Amino acid sequence: MKKLAKIKYLPNNFQIIENGDHVVCAISGKKISLENLTYWNVDLQEAYFSFKEAYIKKEQLDKK
Repeated sequence: MKKLAKIKYLPNNFQIIENGDHVVCAISGKKISLENLTYWNVDLQEAYFSFKEAYIKKEQLDKK
């Protein structure tokens, strides 16, 4: 994984704005290859490495 991609996250898909091969998880900071990108938040425009990080973010938002 060499270049960070810029992505627009959509409800059931994402659009590549700037070519790259990965994005970074908003919670863990782990690199996520675009082929493995499954979890994101459309409203926050954030990617998550797995369901665990997505759940952590949801819990953080619910506490606000």
